[in-house]
Amino acid sequence: MELQKYSVNQHLIETILAWVKSGEIAIPEIQRPFVWDASKVRDLMDSLYNGYPVGYIITWRNPNVRLKDGSTAEGKKVLIDGQQRITALTAALLGEYVIDKEYKRVKIKIAFNPITEVFEVQTAVIAKDKQWIPNISEVLNGSTNTFSFINKYLQANPEVNQEQVVKSISNLFDLAKKQIGLIELAADLDIETVTEIFIRINSQGVVLSQADFAMSKIAANDEYGGQELRKAIDYFSHLAVAPEFYQFIADNDTAFAKTEYFQKMSWLKNENEDLYDPKYTDVLRVAFTTEFERGRLSDLVSLLSGRNFETRKFEESIAEASFDKLSQGVLNFMNETHFKRFMMIIKSAGFISPRMIRSQNAINFAYIVYLKLRDKGVSPERIESYVRRWFVYSVLTGRYSGSPESLFDFDIKQIANKPFGDYLQEKEEGELSDAFWNVSLVQSLDSSVSSSPYFNVYLASQVRANDKGFLSKEITVGDLITYRGDIHHIFPRNYLKKRGLTRGKYNQIANYVYMQQEVNIKVGDKSPDEYFNDIKHQCENGELKYGGINSSEQLRTNMEQNCIPQSIFDMSFDDYEAFLGERRKLMARKIKDYYQTL
Repeated sequence: MELQKYSVNQHLIETILAWVKSGEIAIPEIQRPFVWDASKVRDLMDSLYNGYPVGYIITWRNPNVRLKDGSTAEGKKVLIDGQQRITALTAALLGEYVIDKEYKRVKIKIAFNPITEVFEVQTAVIAKDKQWIPNISEVLNGSTNTFSFINKYLQANPEVNQEQVVKSISNLFDLAKKQIGLIELAADLDIETVTEIFIRINSQGVVLSQADFAMSKIAANDEYGGQELRKAIDYFSHLAVAPEFYQFIADNDTAFAKTEYFQKMSWLKNENEDLYDPKYTDVLRVAFTTEFERGRLSDLVSLLSGRNFETRKFEESIAEASFDKLSQGVLNFMNETHFKRFMMIIKSAGFISPRMIRSQNAINFAYIVYLKLRDKGVSPERIESYVRRWFVYSVLTGRYSGSPESLFDFDIKQIANKPFGDYLQEKEEGELSDAFWNVSLVQSLDSSVSSSPYFNVYLASQVRANDKGFLSKEITVGDLITYRGDIHHIFPRNYLKKRGLTRGKYNQIANYVYMQQEVNIKVGDKSPDEYFNDIKHQCENGELKYGGINSSEQLRTNMEQNCIPQSIFDMSFDDYEAFLGERRKLMARKIKDYYQTL
C-alpha cells in the first residue's frame, strides 16, 4: 500500500504562531517583501471572524539527519506555502512589523467596529472615532482582558446595544482561537512529488518553483549560515535594481551589514547598469550550476538536506559541505570584477540594452561559462571569445527556451569533462551548418515580432560593427538603441497600409531599420523608388534633404551596413515581397559574418 504522503490537521492560530515563535515551524526569515496590501489583511481578519475558510499552510519536514557523532537530529518543519498569511496574522493580531514592497518596516493596523462588526484598514478618521477599536493588535496581544475592555468600550459608547457589543468584542478576542489547516508533507518525499502535491492543493494556481523550495531550505538552516545566505541572494537581486536599497540594509540590518556578503555586494550602491538584473532564481541557478556542476535545482534541495545520492541516507557532513559550496558560488556570482568583466564581454558582442536580451536563461548560462572558464584558468582573450560565441549561439538556436534544467545539467557536465573549445565546436558543426545560415535563419527572419531573438542578434551585429543608422551620416545604431531611438519601416507603414496590407505584413523584421526620427518624418509615406532616387540626387548635387549623407560612397556604405538591396532604387509596392526576401538573405549573411568575428 502507498504510504501517506502528507498529514492534514486543524490547529488553533495561537498554536501555529507559538510554533513559529519557538522555531518548531521554520519560516524563511521574512526579509522578502510582504506583497499583500493592507486591505487583503483586513479581508483575512473578516474571514476568520465570520468563520470562513482561509486556506491551508503547507510545511515540509526536513529529513532526519545523521550527525557527525552518529546521533540523529530530527528535521524542522519548513514553511513552503502560507508565508503571506502567517505574516498577515503576526502583523494584525500581534502588531509585529512587516517589510513592505519598498523594504521598509511598517505596521499594518486593522480596525474593528463592534457595532457593525466590520473590519477596516485604520485611517486618521477611524483612529479618532470612539465607536471603532482602532488597532485590534492592541486588544489581542495579551495586554488586556475581555471583561475590562468591554466595560471601557461601553463607558465610551453608552448609547449602543450592549448585548450586541459584548458578543462582537468577545468574538474578536477569540480570533486567535480560530483554526487554520496545516498540511505537513513527509520528510522522505522527493521534490517532484512535493511540487505535484503543492500544485494540486493550491487552488489559486500559484506555482512554487524549485528555486523557491531551495530558498526555503536555505533560510530554515541555522547551523551553516542559511539565513545570511538567503539574505545575500535576496539583497543582491534587489540592490541590482535599486542601488538606494544599500542604505536601508546598512541602517536596518546591522548584523548582515557586517558580513562578507554585504562587503562583496557593496559596489552595487553606485551601479546603474541594467543590462543584467538577476532575480534571486538567477543568482541561485548560476551559483549552484557553477559550483556543483549540476543543472537541476531539485538536486540542490536534496544536497542542502544532506542527501547522499549513493546510500540515499541524509548526512550532516553533506549538508555542511553543500552550504559551504553554495556560499562560495554566491560570493563568486556577486564579485564585482567577475560581474563587470562578464557585462563587458556581453556588451562587446553588441548587446548593449536589456531590451536586446530576451532570454534570461541564455545570459545565466553565459555567466556560468565565464565563471567556469575563469576557474579553469583559461586565458582572458579566449574566455571573451568563448562567452560571446556561446551566448549568441544559444540565442540563435533557442537553446534554453522552455525548461532549461536538463540542458543546463547536460551542458555543465560536458564543460566540466572536456576542453570548452572542443564542445563549442561540436555544437557549431552540428547546429550552425550552412543549412542553418542559408535556409533556417532566413526563414526565422520571416516574422513581424521586433523583439525576436534573430532581430536582436542582427542589431547586435550592427552595434559591434559600429554601423550607422539608416540614412545617418554620424549617428550609429548603437546610439539609437542606447538613447531609445525608434524602429522605422523602409517601405513606409502608411504607404503599405493605404494599399491594403495588414499589420502582420507591413510590420516585418525585414522591413525594420533604426532611423532618426527627423529622417523618418522627411521620408513620410513615399515609395522607396521615389525617396531613394531623391537621396541619389542629394548625393549628386549636395542639397541635403534626408539626413547628412552627401556622397554616393557614403550612401553605398550605409546601404550595405543596413542590408538594403541595391534594387531598392526601382522598387515600389509590387516589389515589396521580393524586397523582403532579398533583405532577409542579406541580414542572415550579416549575422553569419558577425558570428564568425566573435
